[in-house]
Amino acid sequence: MLLTLPRHQHPHWPSSPYSLLQTQFNVTSPKSQNELHALIRVPKCHEPCLSSTNCSQPCAKHFHGEIGFICHQKKWQKSTETCTSLSVETLFKVTHFVAQRICKNCPHDYACIIDVVKSSETTSGNIAFIVELLKNISTDLCGGVTREKMKSYSEVANHILDTAAISNWPFIPDKNASSNLLQSVNLFASQLRIHNESEDIVDELFIQMKGFHINHNTTKRSFNFSMSMDNTTESILGMIEIPRQELQKLPPGNTSRAISIAFPTLGAILKEPHLPNESVSRPIIGLVLSVILPETMKEILFTFEKVNKSRSTRAQCVGWHSQKRMWDKNQCKKMVDTMDKVKCHCNYTHVMMSFSILMSPKSVSDKALDYITGIGLSISILSLVLCLIIEATVWSRVVVTEISYMHHVCIVNIAVSLLIANVWFIIGSNFTVKSQEDNWCVTVTFFSHFFYLSLFFWMLFKALLIIYGILVIFRRMMKSHMMVIGFAIGYGCPLVIAVTTVAVTEPQKGYVRCDACWLNWDNTKALFAFVIPALVIVAVNLLVVLVVAINTQRPSIGSSKSQDMAIIMRISKNVAILTPLLGLTWGFGIVTLIEETSLIFHIIFALLNAFQVSSKREILCVCFLMSNCCPRSYGEQWY
Repeated sequence: MLLTLPRHQHPHWPSSPYSLLQTQFNVTSPKSQNELHALIRVPKCHEPCLSSTNCSQPCAKHFHGEIGFICHQKKWQKSTETCTSLSVETLFKVTHFVAQRICKNCPHDYACIIDVVKSSETTSGNIAFIVELLKNISTDLCGGVTREKMKSYSEVANHILDTAAISNWPFIPDKNASSNLLQSVNLFASQLRIHNESEDIVDELFIQMKGFHINHNTTKRSFNFSMSMDNTTESILGMIEIPRQELQKLPPGNTSRAISIAFPTLGAILKEPHLPNESVSRPIIGLVLSVILPETMKEILFTFEKVNKSRSTRAQCVGWHSQKRMWDKNQCKKMVDTMDKVKCHCNYTHVMMSFSILMSPKSVSDKALDYITGIGLSISILSLVLCLIIEATVWSRVVVTEISYMHHVCIVNIAVSLLIANVWFIIGSNFTVKSQEDNWCVTVTFFSHFFYLSLFFWMLFKALLIIYGILVIFRRMMKSHMMVIGFAIGYGCPLVIAVTTVAVTEPQKGYVRCDACWLNWDNTKALFAFVIPALVIVAVNLLVVLVVAINTQRPSIGSSKSQDMAIIMRISKNVAILTPLLGLTWGFGIVTLIEETSLIFHIIFALLNAFQVSSKREILCVCFLMSNCCPRSYGEQWY
């Protein structure tokens, strides 16, 4: 009779389709991984196949189970594998009373099973067996967890966390196996007794564990880890900090324990079963850090060193939800994000004990973008200065009516707003990470936000000016009143939006980005305070152009009105050219906020964003000079 390992139902353990009933054969394993691969390549599923069909073939004669294949693009691809050489009989020479045998044969540690487990090949079937074994040990303990038991337990886990085993994890039929392993280790460690003030409990290649005593009077404590993601690369650093205010929540006079566990390779195998599309490239997951604290503690700080050290690589702080079996982005907030490291502030609960960072698997080529931005801004600033010089030179000759006067007021203010905004942008781009942590970065972001918004609101005022010129025929507003309205819209509205944004988001440190002096996107979505007004104004301007196109078909009455309509037509041409350019620019800007965006969208956005200023200024200040050189009055030449 075949028996599985006894287990008690735990509220966080879902039922597993994989059972140790499948692995009850006492066999010997091949001597090398190459020999194993040679044994299991049985040429059965080799014929041409039809899409969505399945095929299976038995494992090698020394292994129990089968290998499953699925047809993809007319070729068989391996989908599952249950080949195993391990069994309960292999470990204990019996097929029943497993819990009693573990307690009897391994009273002080689990050394009695370590040699058999470590000598086994890391096939998918063997990995699944070991996961189930560790799961049952953690839920059916005999006696407490000592340091010796924790070390031997970790040796078994280390065997299936080896980099050589990573490629076999995807073929385990139970997609919750990796999550079960994490929960098993955390559950087992939560019952560990710590005797000394500070202990280095486990120091394996792929799992490390530390612990120390804490109490109400303990100062800020931290765990530091340095582990290699594989056997060749340099070590990756990780740190866990317990804030002083959390330690003060502990009852006075009582001593508690804090335990931390580091997994350098677990992130590569930790699977989210709910993800529907496995073909989508997975994000790079850094060091996975688990922490076990008293229930009164709710907040904790983590510092992760980046695996991919690129300035353009975005990182997101996440916690593993043990019940939902997925990375939860809502329980952590990113505090600092530099080229080398990320600092996270996370909420700790009984279902949120493991944390890491997610990074895009593709980094944007920032050198090309830097060159485009630098060259484009240089040309743009020169064009803006040229525009202001031209306006100052011909000002007295071109402001012949109220509409033309206000139109050139708009041109000057657009040029000034963009010039100042670009200067602030250049200042912010040269700030160091240390500067970003103080108020200077907030100041730079505020003025950049304010003056870039002013550009769009002066464009809005130009559109309103066009509507005013078309609809108002017999009564003209005084120039002073138009100036007040123009400055209220051009600078008043941006000031209200900018001040409101910083007042709402800065108290929670969500105003600026962690890696640049610009509006935050990851945490508070403060960037919407710029994008939404800009795109709404673009839509309004396009609507105004449409209204002008309809209304200018009607014949005008009176020479003065005719002259104004000619000016309005030229202004409308200007708006019609500029508005699509602005809308296209920030349309591509929104696309770049989406994860996995192609590099081409980043380059297009950089080109449009950098050169749009140059294009607008040349359209306003150069092209119309060249196209309106016929012998007419200066008023008609300049709109």
